[in-house]
Amino acid sequence: MSKAFMPKLDLCYLNLNSDNALYQLDVAQLVQEALQNGEGTLADSGALAIDTGKFTGRSPKDRFIVCDSLTRNSVWWGDVNFKFDPHKFDLLQHKLTSHINERKYYVRDAYACAAEDYKTTIRVVTETAYQNLFAHNLFLNPEGQLGAIPEWTIIASPSFLADPAVDGTRQPNFSILNFSKKMILIGGSGYTGEIKKGIFSVLNFILPMQRNTLSMHCSANVGKAGDTAIFFGLSGTGKTTLSADPERGLIGDDEHGWGNGSVFNFEGGCYAKCVDLTAEKEPQIFNAIKFGALLENINYFPGTRTVDFNNITKTENTRVAYPISHIYNAIVPSIAADPKNIFFLTADAFGVMPPISKLNNGQAMFHFVSGYTAKVAGTEAGITEPQLTFSACFGKAFLPLHPASYAALLGEKMKRHAVNVWLVNTGWSGGGYGVGKRIKLSYTRAMISAALNGELEKVEFMADPVFGLQMPVSCPNVPSEILNPRNTWEDKQKYDSKANELALAFTDNFRQFEDFANVEMRAALPKVVENVT
Repeated sequence: MSKAFMPKLDLCYLNLNSDNALYQLDVAQLVQEALQNGEGTLADSGALAIDTGKFTGRSPKDRFIVCDSLTRNSVWWGDVNFKFDPHKFDLLQHKLTSHINERKYYVRDAYACAAEDYKTTIRVVTETAYQNLFAHNLFLNPEGQLGAIPEWTIIASPSFLADPAVDGTRQPNFSILNFSKKMILIGGSGYTGEIKKGIFSVLNFILPMQRNTLSMHCSANVGKAGDTAIFFGLSGTGKTTLSADPERGLIGDDEHGWGNGSVFNFEGGCYAKCVDLTAEKEPQIFNAIKFGALLENINYFPGTRTVDFNNITKTENTRVAYPISHIYNAIVPSIAADPKNIFFLTADAFGVMPPISKLNNGQAMFHFVSGYTAKVAGTEAGITEPQLTFSACFGKAFLPLHPASYAALLGEKMKRHAVNVWLVNTGWSGGGYGVGKRIKLSYTRAMISAALNGELEKVEFMADPVFGLQMPVSCPNVPSEILNPRNTWEDKQKYDSKANELALAFTDNFRQFEDFANVEMRAALPKVVENVT
C-alpha cells in the first residue's frame, strides 16, 4: 500500500510519528510485508510461518500492573500480579515510542467482545508485520475505521530491551498493564500470546467489577437446538480440540464473557496448539491452517515447506493463529444463550480422576477455584515425575482480581440457570504418566456427547470414595471398565495411595480460599482413604 493511499492517522497522543506507520493493512499486505522483512516463510498450506525468537511462550514473572489509585486496593497483588511504578511506566513508554519512531511499524484498530454492549476498542502498534497479522486474526475487525481514539492501546516491540536497573523491570523483556492510562507496553519478546493475554487480563478486571459479567478462560460451542456448552481448562487440557466439534457451532476457543442472557466471545480468532496435529485427529484445526493463518515456532520436513507437527525441537508450544472464519461452522457473531452444560477439563497425569463425573454446586465451586491439572515435561531430560498445577478459575495467571470475585459470579449464574457441571479427565488412566495411557480422544468426545445429548441422565451413577464425584457406570461408545479409574489400575493399593496424595494436595491448595468458602464448597473437600500403605 503506497503512502498516498494510506488512511490518515494521528498518533501524536502516543508520541509516535505517523509517517512511519502502515495502518490497517489487509492480510495479503501483512504477509507480503512479513516476507519482505525476512520475518518468516510461507508453508505449503499458504500459512505464514515465523519464529518468535528467544521467547516461545509467555513470561509470567515479567508481567506487571501499574499500582495507582485505581488498582492499589482492587488488584489481587501477589505471585501473578506484580506492582509497577506509574512514573517508571511513563519513562519507559517514552523510551519505547522513541525506539519505534526510528523504524517502520504497523498499526491496527480492532475491538474485543462480540456482544455489541460490551465492545472494547483496541489500537495495536507493532514493530513487526507478523504481530499485526496476529492482532488481525485474534481480535475482531471493524467494517470501517474506528471513529475516535480507541479505548485501549497496545505497543509491542520485540527488539526493544529495557534496562532493569533503570526501568524497574525484572529482565529486559516485559509486559506492563496500565489501567488508568488504558495502555499495555510489551518489549523484548516476539511471542504473540503476550498481546492476546494482555487484553484478556484487561477484560478480567473490567467486566466483573463494572458490568457484573463473568469473564472466563474457556472455549464454547452451541448445538443445533441452541444449547450452549462451555469448556474450562488450562493449556493442553483440550479446550480448543473439544470445542471444535463438527456437530456443533463454534463460539470461540479460549476467552468468553457470560453476561445477562448470553455467552459471547472476546476474540475474533483461535490460537491453537499444533503439537502432534493431524487431519484425522483434529480436522477443523488442521484445515484452518491456510493462507492468512500464522504458524509459530514450527519446523518443516527437511527440504520442504511441509510442516512437521511432531517436531518440537524449538518448543513444545508450537501454535497457529487463525480467524474464526477459517472454521466452517463458526458462529458469527460469536454469541449464544446461557450455557446448559459446563465442562471442567483436567489432564490428570496421576491417573486417579474419573474420565467424566458430574458435580453438584459445591463441588463445582470447589473445582473451579482449585483449577487442577498436571503438567508433564515430556521430552525434557531428567524430568520423570508429573508436576501438580492448581490455577484458580482455570486461568490464575490472567486474573487481576481475587478468585473469589469470579467464583461468586459463577456460583450465582450456575444456580440461577440450573447448569449441569461435569469434570472431565483428558489425562491418564490405568496408572500415572509413564505407566498408564492417555485417555483416547474418541472416548472423551463420546462422553462429552453423551452429557450434551442427555444420554447420561438415563444411567446409574456411583460416588468416588475420595473426591465424592458422581461417576456414570456406563456410557455409550465407551468401555465401562474405564469409567471408574480404580478399576483400570492393576495394583489397586497403588491407586489408593496416589489418590490420597492428590487429595492432600487439593486440601493444601484450598487453604488459601477457606476465608470465603461456603458450607457447600467445604463439603466438596476430598477425603483420604484409610488403611493405605
